[in-house]
Amino acid sequence: MKVNIINKSNNSLPEYATLYSSGMDIRAFLENPFVLEKKSRAIIKTGLYLEIPEGFEAQVRSRSGLSIKKGVVVLNSPGTIDSDYRGEVGVILINHSEDDFTISNGDRIAQIVIAPYTKVNLVEVNSLSHSHRDGGGFGSTGIN
Repeated sequence: MKVNIINKSNNSLPEYATLYSSGMDIRAFLENPFVLEKKSRAIIKTGLYLEIPEGFEAQVRSRSGLSIKKGVVVLNSPGTIDSDYRGEVGVILINHSEDDFTISNGDRIAQIVIAPYTKVNLVEVNSLSHSHRDGGGFGSTGIN
């Protein structure tokens, strides 16, 4: 599948790190280094503009290494880029750590996955069929 992209940054296009990667790394597009202060959040621009085919979305996800090593994650993970959006891709990052984190131009800040989605028709009813869990929510199936 082909996805049209405009790259207004001076960074390479998003790319898969390995043969079997599902997500492509995307990079920050910054004139100057940006300090994401501890316990703060910001939108980091990428200089990328996508034309995603109808029936697909781009999911913006955290990079696992950045998450575990630095505590920096995509806040609304996965963030969704709809097929009719044509603006610049921005990544909402949050710094959960106790240390400031500096982001420089070209740093890999997130990954993007192009995925199909299904549109549904919601039907309002008065009751739902029963299931084994019914209303059991968080932790209802056990913790192990």
